[in-house]
Amino acid sequence: MKILAFTDHHGSPNDFKFAKKKAKGVDLILHMGDFTIFEHEIEAIMAEMNNMGKPVLFIHGNHEDDLIVEYLCKKFKNLKFIHKKHYEIDGVVFLGYGGGGFSMIDKEFEKHSKKFEKAMKGKKTILMLHGPPYGTKADIIMGDHVGNESFTKFIKKNQPEIVLCGHLHENFHVKSKIKKSVVINPGPDGEIIEI
Repeated sequence: MKILAFTDHHGSPNDFKFAKKKAKGVDLILHMGDFTIFEHEIEAIMAEMNNMGKPVLFIHGNHEDDLIVEYLCKKFKNLKFIHKKHYEIDGVVFLGYGGGGFSMIDKEFEKHSKKFEKAMKGKKTILMLHGPPYGTKADIIMGDHVGNESFTKFIKKNQPEIVLCGHLHENFHVKSKIKKSVVINPGPDGEIIEI
């Protein structure tokens, strides 16, 4: 399966144009949130993602409200909003947890992660987060780690194959590892991933 992952394009037509070009040869598109600037033109941007002609699994960022995104998503056949949900395609499980990006501990994620553990049992898994996990190259700002420790704890224990995140623009296209899990911030123009 060939995937295009992208994040934090904030409605930029240039970044979206690059991602659209890369999407032509993929089976699936993943977006890690912040596709708007505080929901400006949210429905039009979601329509553009829908018109990419491929299934799009996505979560919200800190610039979007999950209830608004979930409501609007029902209007588009190619968009699947997977915040606090899992979705399975061809034996690969996709876990989604959006929003935030500013906390080092997320009790809501910790509570919900038990459902994620059940969904991923023995299957290839991609974890989609908006904020980065703590202690990787994806969460460094000015020499300090600012990511989420709850995410890192879950990743260390459960070892999804790939962890996709965004939020920190300083770390676009950074790759890192937590044990065997590969952590990627694919940036607004996106990265192609084969699994």
